[in-house]
Parts: sequence; structure tokens; C-alpha cells
Amino acid sequence: MLSEVETSLDIFVKSKREIQRKRRGVSLEIKRGEFVALMGASGSGKSTLMNILGCLDRPSAGNYFLDGADVSGLNRDQLADIRNRKIGFVFQNFNLLPRTSARENAELPLVYSAQHLSHAQLRQKADRVLSAVGLAGREDHHPSQLSGGQQQRVAIARALINEPEILLADEPTGNLDSRTSIEIMAIFQQLNERGITVIMVTHEQDIAAYARRNVIMRDGLILDDHAVLQPANATEQLQHAPETDLPM
Repeated sequence: MLSEVETSLDIFVKSKREIQRKRRGVSLEIKRGEFVALMGASGSGKSTLMNILGCLDRPSAGNYFLDGADVSGLNRDQLADIRNRKIGFVFQNFNLLPRTSARENAELPLVYSAQHLSHAQLRQKADRVLSAVGLAGREDHHPSQLSGGQQQRVAIARALINEPEILLADEPTGNLDSRTSIEIMAIFQQLNERGITVIMVTHEQDIAAYARRNVIMRDGLILDDHAVLQPANATEQLQHAPETDLPM
């Protein structure tokens, strides 16, 4: 069953002087299969909200429902179990282990899961997700041997290996050039078409245009929440985008 999330909570926003509580709070519902872009300037609360949605933090007040169950009061071990089973994470800085191969980086979530797979099964699953993001033949490459876009593809493969229902991406194109950013958005759109719920933090309007819904935040509050009537088609745009200097 695909996941549906609903939040009604207070957001804490860290400022230079203090941590301010936004008492009006945030109420947000994301249905299964949506592709949502969370937007806002630094300090708007979008990263705090993303951490709560990803079960990395608990709301200071209010509730967070995932698949109809209130997960707001779960302990760290219970939240970790939910993360490992339901949620995949992609970050701006890739967060790859530098001395391990693309395959070993992709395998990492399975090592900490309860599946107890054999070495051959780990390898098979890792190779499958790496191939799915266009990295067939580069399984043994280390991060230093890969371009920025390829490293982000490894990070996406790592996020997908547990077959999550939700993909959370925090500024996934922040360190990438224009064409590579479109390539990553093409992968996200393909994943979303397969039914994976994609929630992406970005401050770039052109990247948010690939999502089906934009939620704009300021000072811990939602300013605007609207559907994108005609999302940009990343696959079509790649046909006209200039080639990058780095091999992808």
C-alpha cells in the first residue's frame, strides 16, 4: 500500500537570536502518488517540515499521520523502522561513502534492514537499482570516479533500494548543472509515474515546475499551496538541452 501523509503541527524556525515557535502551525495533507515541491527562502521552515515528514524529527506540538497512523509520539527506534521501510532520502551533497563503490553505497540501507539478505542478493538488488537510474556498467566505480550527476544517481539508487513508498529530496539539484538537473528531474518524474510519492525541497522555481504541486512557506507558515496545471516534462526538455561537458 502506498503511503499518504497528513500533518497538523507547530513548526520551530531557528533564527539568529532564538528559536521561534509559529503558533498558528502548519496543516498539510499529501496524498499517495503526489509529486510535491516545498519552496521557501532559508529559514522558512521547509527543511524542518521535511525532517518531520521523514521521521527524522518529531513535531513539538500537533500530530503527524502516516498511512492513517499517528507517528508523532513514536520513539527513535520506531521512527527508524518506519524510515527504513517506507522512506527514501536524497540530499544535495549526495552523502556517499568515498572509499566504497557505487554498488556498496547503494547496498547500505539493506545492510541495516531486517531482511538479512545474502551477499549475492544484496549485489543483485543494488545492480538493479543502479541500472534503473542509468548507471549500468559503473557499479564498481568510486564516487571520485563519477561526475556530480552520477553521484546523485547513486544516491537515488540508495534511496530506492528498500522500495520506499515516499521519496524525500532536499535540494537534490543544488550542486548540479542545468542539464544534469533536468536528468535528475526526469528520474523523479518516472518514479512518480510508478506511484512513488515524491516530496522535494527546492528554492529554484524552474525545478519546482517539474512537480505537480507547489507548497510555498515563509516563517514556518504555508503562504501558498497550488497544483501545477502543466508540469514541465523533463524527458522532453532533455532532447533540447545542451550536452554537459562531463559524461553522464
